[in-house]
Amino acid sequence: MDSPIVKIDDKYVPLYRIVWISDVPHFCGEPDCMHEGDYEVRLDVDDSLWTNATERDACVESLSRWCSDPRGEERGEDSDW
Repeated sequence: MDSPIVKIDDKYVPLYRIVWISDVPHFCGEPDCMHEGDYEVRLDVDDSLWTNATERDACVESLSRWCSDPRGEERGEDSDW
């Protein structure tokens, strides 16, 4: 793992602050919604960031690397759950 920090939108966020990441784009049906079609990245302390699919995928990949077992990586094991 190179860095425990990921860039979401224009912000650098430590991975330990991420609680969950949405798998589907936001849709609430409100006419004035500014995040329709964006993906939510939920942070601790009731805060959220909104991003596109490319940045969401990069964030999920970074979390997967950060949470993986380093001992399994050294032995060349596959880390699929």
